[in-house]
Amino acid sequence: MSDFLPPELRVPSRQEVAGVMMRWLQPLVIDGDVRTCPECGAYRDWIIFCLRDDSVWLRCRAGHEANEPGLDAAWFNRHSGPIDRFHPTLE
Repeated sequence: MSDFLPPELRVPSRQEVAGVMMRWLQPLVIDGDVRTCPECGAYRDWIIFCLRDDSVWLRCRAGHEANEPGLDAAWFNRHSGPIDRFHPTLE
């Protein structure tokens, strides 16, 4: 008897998805600085993505996206909760 769940009940691995995301409602402070969107100046209510290549991207509420070199996959994993749903694309 196998200890593994049947395939239909397994969660995809990080390598099988384009990335994972989480909401970050409060201001995002990195190295003592509040991050703002370079296009519109928003400073809160982010969607933070950690992509398959372990890069971290920020999306403001207006939909502007920017790579965030001050964050990495380890930071994302420490701050994100359990995965509660899957989306077919990052859009």
